[in-house]
Amino acid sequence: MLRRLAKDQPASFAFTPANLAWAQGQISKYPEGRQASAIIPLLWRAQEQEGWLSRPAIEHVSSMLGLAYIRGLEVATFYFMFQLQPVGSVAHIQICGTTSCMICGAEDLVAVAKELISPTPHALSADGKFSWEEVECMGACANAPMAQIGKDYYEDLTGEKLRELIGRFSKGEVPVPGSQIGRYAAEPASGLTSLREYEAGRKPHNASAQAAVDLGDTVKRIDGTEVALTTPWLGQSGLGKAAKPAAKGAAKAAVEKPAASAAAPSVGGTKPKALKAARKGQADDLKLILGIGPKLEILCHSLGFFHFDQIAGWSADEIAWVDENLEGFKGRVTRDKWVVQAKILAEGGTVEAAERAAKD
Repeated sequence: MLRRLAKDQPASFAFTPANLAWAQGQISKYPEGRQASAIIPLLWRAQEQEGWLSRPAIEHVSSMLGLAYIRGLEVATFYFMFQLQPVGSVAHIQICGTTSCMICGAEDLVAVAKELISPTPHALSADGKFSWEEVECMGACANAPMAQIGKDYYEDLTGEKLRELIGRFSKGEVPVPGSQIGRYAAEPASGLTSLREYEAGRKPHNASAQAAVDLGDTVKRIDGTEVALTTPWLGQSGLGKAAKPAAKGAAKAAVEKPAASAAAPSVGGTKPKALKAARKGQADDLKLILGIGPKLEILCHSLGFFHFDQIAGWSADEIAWVDENLEGFKGRVTRDKWVVQAKILAEGGTVEAAERAAKD
């Protein structure tokens, strides 16, 4: 299946303060230079916040992790759990269409979704409240047919039961997830045939449904304030002992370290002439230089380098200084021939010409 970004995109994306703190905590799990490993949880958090993944969200997360935008896009388009188009403001309904559910009536559920939401999947209902899609097996075969609505499973469905659920969600209600015919878990639909002594004393809901009832977040958009941020690897070990002082504040450093290192002392060479800000407030797109991604561009800006002609004029001694002071990216200027590329771009040459020169 071809997966493309939605045609209409928002102008920008930003994590809520609480979700940003959560994201920084996730990044801090990984050693220096391996922060890109946090790409999936951060993209998922962005989707949880907005309901879907927009291009600005993918690019924002990629920048946080020092990745070229295309790398973030590769992940987002590869995994079907990421929604690349807007979903319903109330709920996105994922109907299982695989063998067990298909045999037990999934086609009836699809028919209701087409009638009440949209004739085609991945499209919003007329009121913008709902969207739907057919998905592969979600592992609730004993209680087929089923659908995931928001974060939870609704099982033992019929067309009429799904119609009722959509109506209740539309009114602002959140029906209890799980079996819709009264099954506690996945026992026979006709009732227990063994272990009957446990039947009368069981709880109203199984653990999964009970958690959904307690949390109340089945179709809620999260902003990070629902659960306290827990990063025990920063403040304490699993045994509750104080962590090493060096770990303190690591979550913040994982994102902000490039800017913080801007004032690092020179180890060798001579620092090139720097600017306090881009001329006329408009920096050149340094990412057009092969080898410079979003994170490196931010680092260059923090060092006072905003324009192609600045880089194009670096002497060998100045190149040595920059190579040594690119924290986490040492040697990139020489390796990727920034000066050669920058001269071509400063003179109005094409990106292709600059790349050919870098690879020559």
